[in-house]
Amino acid sequence: MDNSTEERLLLLEEFDREGLKKRVWNESKKLWRIAFPGIIARVTSFGMIVVTQLFMGHISELDLAAFGLQQSILLRFVNGILIGMSSATETLCGQAYGAGQYHMMGIYLQRSWIIDGVTATILLPLFIFTTPILRLIGQEENIAVEAGKISIWFIPILYYFVFSLTIQMYLQAQQKNKIVGLFSASSFLLHVLLSWLFVIKLGFGLAGAMSAFIISSWLLVIGEFVYIFGGWCPNTWKGFTKAAFADMLPLVKLSISSGVMICLELWYSSILVLLAGYMKNATVAISAFSICLNINGWEFMVCLGFLGSSCVRISNELGRGNAKAAKFSIKVALVTSIVIGLIFWVLCMVFSREMSYLFTSSEEIAESVYRLHVLLAFSMLLNSVAVGAGVQSMVAFVNLGSYYAIGLPLGILLGYVAHLQGLWIGLLSGVVVQTLVLSYLIWKIDWNEQVNKASERLDRFFIETTKGSDESSNLS
Repeated sequence: MDNSTEERLLLLEEFDREGLKKRVWNESKKLWRIAFPGIIARVTSFGMIVVTQLFMGHISELDLAAFGLQQSILLRFVNGILIGMSSATETLCGQAYGAGQYHMMGIYLQRSWIIDGVTATILLPLFIFTTPILRLIGQEENIAVEAGKISIWFIPILYYFVFSLTIQMYLQAQQKNKIVGLFSASSFLLHVLLSWLFVIKLGFGLAGAMSAFIISSWLLVIGEFVYIFGGWCPNTWKGFTKAAFADMLPLVKLSISSGVMICLELWYSSILVLLAGYMKNATVAISAFSICLNINGWEFMVCLGFLGSSCVRISNELGRGNAKAAKFSIKVALVTSIVIGLIFWVLCMVFSREMSYLFTSSEEIAESVYRLHVLLAFSMLLNSVAVGAGVQSMVAFVNLGSYYAIGLPLGILLGYVAHLQGLWIGLLSGVVVQTLVLSYLIWKIDWNEQVNKASERLDRFFIETTKGSDESSNLS
């Protein structure tokens, strides 16, 4: 019997000795220790987009509609790609941390910067040629022109995503969630202050709102750079290394499989916003739909922050070779996440009218938002069900079928009959199918097989570090 097998048996014995209540309590503490700062980070990061939209709504209806179209379609499109590509960093760093291969985490981070940076540059023309693209697909001329002006301001945000997403996942994997939450919350508060100063007090309009967004976003990244390079991650950051350029293809493949899963999820709602632009009174339709999606997205960030902690916990246990603990962790996470969804469902049902006026002073837009509140509440509830759990390619196929074979066609069909409500019913039907199928698939996962896969992946990417090694030599 080798050492790794003995270690796994010891872990199983230790796990089995604990009673159910104690295991649930201990697992919940571990999850929330990671989750709470992660939730703060994701909610405040996404909140900067929501706050920008909120101030746009008090500039003009056209700016609100143009920002809603730009943010809900283009920004969500590229953000989906980069979040998905970056999620491979979360998986690999979590498993490396669990296996004690700390030096590999800094190498994975550098590789993700290279892959995401190249991806962002490939996507850059979408921001430069926004107006012609929107004209080509038949959007209203005034909205297309205004969205084109806003899209240029989003270019610095595109590269902000490259660093902020990957650094957050890198720090979270090594239990440094408090610093991520602190940086993100500080950046959010600064953004609110700058937005009020530039838009309301100084009257800078669109330029003021977007400048506040860019400044607060990049100050967050600069703070994270100082933290990493300044020596606060001594075990996982060994400096820039040529090893980051080695063996890139397997990581690219893992990033793409992760990216497809997240992209199909985020693009689904983006397509429905695009369809809203073809409806009668497109300015109101786009504004109302994008407001609802951003409220829904903000709640989804809570779920995503919590589920991100679940991914770290599962990756840690898989890295340690403890399949039983990994399976138990996702069960605790699922139940807790559903409780979170129920809380938000109640809040949306009770305060639906009040929240619409936060984003706009237009009675027509506020009323359109209110008419969607029941469907919005149930979307929030379904957001709370955890998906993924290391089965990215399988999830991509499920999303493809449930969203694009069922939800989207139904939304288009009902959109002609019930307008915005019809579009949202289509969106909701796809989410229901996806939730049911994935819940069953995750429950049936062979966790012993996942342990073996995690071990094989770590062995494949592992690079030995020795003093004077050319492979891991410092470049700085």
